[in-house]
Amino acid sequence: MSKTKKMMAGISSTALMLGMTGCSTAEEEYSIPDPPEDSSCAEWEWDADDGVWECEDGSSSHYGHYFYGGRYYKGKSALYASKEYAAYKNSSSFKGGTSSGTVKNSSGFGKGTTSSGG
Repeated sequence: MSKTKKMMAGISSTALMLGMTGCSTAEEEYSIPDPPEDSSCAEWEWDADDGVWECEDGSSSHYGHYFYGGRYYKGKSALYASKEYAAYKNSSSFKGGTSSGTVKNSSGFGKGTTSSGG
């Protein structure tokens, strides 16, 4: 391969890598909180949409209940009716809204406005 072709291949691969980097997003991830330490329930599942823990212990009287702020809620309607939960859901500390168990806030390319030079 001639020096010109090698140089062009190097420039092309560098431009490709820079272009791909520009398309990625910067992600800020919040880890989910530790499960509650409550002797009434031995097994917990994180409800990623609502940002709360759900008791999955079939032998517990709280099975299927949601846990937030030190209290059990029998169902989602009871949870949603809670003033404390509503304040949490509307706060910056809310850890729900995704199905992955983590909250991802994206920023970077692909956000905002575009313009072209000329």
